Amino acid sequence: MFLVDTNVLLDVFTDDPQWRPWSEIALGEAIGAGPIGINPIIYAEASLAFEAVEALDRQLETLMLDRLPLPYGAAFEAARAYRRYRNAGGVRSAPLPDFYIGAHAENDGLTLITRDARRFQTYFPAVTLVSPEA
Repeated sequence: MFLVDTNVLLDVFTDDPQWRPWSEIALGEAIGAGPIGINPIIYAEASLAFEAVEALDRQLETLMLDRLPLPYGAAFEAARAYRRYRNAGGVRSAPLPDFYIGAHAENDGLTLITRDARRFQTYFPAVTLVSPEA
């Protein structure tokens, strides 16, 4: 099963001229390979591209995305990874929710589709990534 990072969804939803082609291909290949999901954090971040919840929900239905719960074990690991990041001099512009997404993928053995491979490779090396950098 795949977990789709917010940046990939936003590439498609906002018609990003640089990244939409890659993100559409990655999503299409994932749809052919197995189920794809998002979690409430990804949903919340993606919602900022929409004025109404119904518009967001229609887009998510078009992509056939499953809505996955957030595991509590991932919350624990996300906080520890974020602390390691901050202790290593990481800036606050990398929010804790990004670490929760990585921890969720790790906790549930999900393949993560993202354009932000470096941080996930560093803090969640067990997670299989689909990324332009991978």
